[in-house]
Amino acid sequence: METAQLVKGGEFLIKDTQAKDVFIPEDWSEEQKMIAQTCKDFLKQEVLNRLDEIDSQKDPKLMPSLLDKAAQLGLLGTSVPQQYGGFGMDFNTGLLVTEALGAGHSFTVAIAAHTGIGTLPILYYGNDQQKEKYLPKLVTGEYKASYCLTEPDAGSDANSGKTKAILSSDGKHYIINGQKMWITNGGFSHIFIVFAKIDDDKNLSAFIVEKSFGGITMNEEEKKMGIKGSSTRQLFFNDCKVPIENLLSERGNGFKIAVNILNVGRIKLAAACIGGAKATSTSSINYANERKQFGKSIGTFGAIKYKLAEQAIRIYASESACYRAGQDIENSIESYKAAGLNEVQAKLKGVEQFAIECAIMKVHSSEILSYVVDEGVQIYGGMGFSAEAPMDRAYRDARINRIFEGTNEINRLLSVDMTLKRALKGELDLMGPVQAIIKELTSVPDFSTEKGEGLFVTEKATIKNLKKTLLMTAGAAVQKYATALENEQELLMNIADILLEVYICESTWLRTEKLVQQKGEDACKIQIDMSHVYLADAVDRVAKAAKEAIQTFAIGDEQKMLLLGLKRFTKVDSFNAKEARRRIADFLLQKNEYSF
Repeated sequence: METAQLVKGGEFLIKDTQAKDVFIPEDWSEEQKMIAQTCKDFLKQEVLNRLDEIDSQKDPKLMPSLLDKAAQLGLLGTSVPQQYGGFGMDFNTGLLVTEALGAGHSFTVAIAAHTGIGTLPILYYGNDQQKEKYLPKLVTGEYKASYCLTEPDAGSDANSGKTKAILSSDGKHYIINGQKMWITNGGFSHIFIVFAKIDDDKNLSAFIVEKSFGGITMNEEEKKMGIKGSSTRQLFFNDCKVPIENLLSERGNGFKIAVNILNVGRIKLAAACIGGAKATSTSSINYANERKQFGKSIGTFGAIKYKLAEQAIRIYASESACYRAGQDIENSIESYKAAGLNEVQAKLKGVEQFAIECAIMKVHSSEILSYVVDEGVQIYGGMGFSAEAPMDRAYRDARINRIFEGTNEINRLLSVDMTLKRALKGELDLMGPVQAIIKELTSVPDFSTEKGEGLFVTEKATIKNLKKTLLMTAGAAVQKYATALENEQELLMNIADILLEVYICESTWLRTEKLVQQKGEDACKIQIDMSHVYLADAVDRVAKAAKEAIQTFAIGDEQKMLLLGLKRFTKVDSFNAKEARRRIADFLLQKNEYSF
């Protein structure tokens, strides 16, 4: 792939991106495809034939043993440098591994927690001694890891946690007391990343706590709606003695650690959701081919074609954006390294740079998975409601993803908050484009059909207008409320939905454009159809969200002007989505799988 032009997080709003500069899933190398296939083969051989056994939790050693088997293939060390026994994969390949393991239900949760929030705090924030002591054992599976942040009264507001750490009289230990809940892998972990406040500190600190330190007790396994095979416990720390050398990073740095690790966790969760959605789509297609009613396969009926096509369209869109963001993060990491930062500092800065996109992807992919499994149940009909068929588990297990790694509501608010803060700091020049849009709204409309040259100029013009819709709406809201905007959560949700659709639409068309450049339009007709349908529906979603937003704060002439601007920016040519969806569904049914 050519060297891509370096971009900043959030810059997609104000900067044109060239198709040649984005990474698309079709760019995977043969080696990367083999790595993904290894993960899929592992699920097929070791996990998918034991899902009932895993969910029953009758054998508490089963999940740890599966993690041990994954460790033998190196799957617990994909992101860990080779000096500690890992593979040291680049960021985007790490996302591919997460996606390939995404169809593993409770196992997916266990391995993601271990390799992500359980291991990465030590990798990114540990000192040399801590890394040398713990990372090799985490890679081999000798140690399993958990992340202890949430408390009964501290969920989204993580920094309000009450767990305390007091320095012992001899100055050699921190004595931790408190309670943590929803701890994934809690029942079998050897290592806990525990967040607590030292004395009366305002901010959390983080500690590496070994179960062998003592003073740790736990409740029985939680009874949950889904991911029943994932060990989820409440933990109690009662005078738990932690050596002072197990303080992770600096005192009071825990909240920053939590935020940065969650940025990584969000986009990795997105990749896992895409993997789960692809598997569900394939099951839906298989069933639609096999199930016969009224003398023919149900896949021949338009109502089912709609569902199959829409599953694929949304997956294709989400996947396009996920790996675009992943490669942008990797490019940013390489840039920071070239500027003199070490590997760990560069990774932290690279991911932090694209925190907006990470939040967007977490929301979009988890909601796409929810849609896909819901329609999967419907395609299966009565069997969809039966525990004998795969949709029952898929439906229940998918629901947690809109809560994991920060609720989707929190992530929506964060995506807008981070965008506006970067604008205030001068890191994103939003004011210039906003002023240009205001000038455009008060001038005579340009109805010329001159749109430029090249591929998909009409679609690019539509996406540019969606960006104008966002900047117009957000700019007017900021002018109205200033810093009080943070209290207008319904309005912020509307703006977040527009922000999300802008990024996903642009990413989808960039992928399709690059594919056409590589293979020609005839070879990419279905991808073009999928991109057209997604964009047409996204314009309607943006129009609705923007109208709701404008009507919450603008009145009189200002409201009229903004609504006229909205009408102008969301005007698109008519498009026969029904026929496009039928072509997509027929292609899927012929392939008998999700095949993009």
